Amino acid sequence: MYIPLKNILFLDIETVPKYENYDALSETEQELFNEKTRFNRGDTPEPEFYKKAGIWAEFGKIVCISIGYLIESHFRQFRLRSFVGDEKKLLLDFKKVLDLHFSEKYHLLCAHNGKEFDFPYIARRMIICGVSLPKKLDYAGKKPWEIPHLDTMELWKFGDYKHYTSLKLLTHILGIDSPKDDIDGSQVADVFYKDHDLDRIAHYCENDVIAIAQVLLKMQALPLLKPEEIKHIK
Repeated sequence: MYIPLKNILFLDIETVPKYENYDALSETEQELFNEKTRFNRGDTPEPEFYKKAGIWAEFGKIVCISIGYLIESHFRQFRLRSFVGDEKKLLLDFKKVLDLHFSEKYHLLCAHNGKEFDFPYIARRMIICGVSLPKKLDYAGKKPWEIPHLDTMELWKFGDYKHYTSLKLLTHILGIDSPKDDIDGSQVADVFYKDHDLDRIAHYCENDVIAIAQVLLKMQALPLLKPEEIKHIK
């Protein structure tokens, strides 16, 4: 399974509920949220369950998109960049990178569980925010094999569609060192709304991007990235 790594943009997103708490929703929004989640909530009260609203593009928003790509010349370098803060601005900035540097037919986007979460979530939020879709996220008229997306979770399934493997588990079993994060996905909303610490969220998101790249390198029997090969850019 050889895929030219220089043609791949690795990415991860962090999402939170659109508002800090359930009471901030309008009456109509509360009704729609209750209807959307009625099969998921069980006995959990709606205001309590709203903490999970970030997983749905209709009731959440993106607060960070981190990207990484490999540069190979006389040395190897993995460049990392994050877009954080105002959602529409970060979506426009991300779209600009895609349009300018990753819009050719041979370019691919890669994420873990990206086909089920990251890619459709970004596309939906772009439409909601009034941002036109870049070519890499516009599926209209495309056959499944024409969609330029890689998914490390799908690659690991090897056709077993019942199989789910988290990125954390995959890096562990493949012997990939995972950076020690001081937060996990369930804490991102509190870090955003209570601590207002975007740098901490970006750091967490970037570590996942590195992990995704390492998984693909491992699956191609290529040397893993060394710390000195990773460079953060603005």
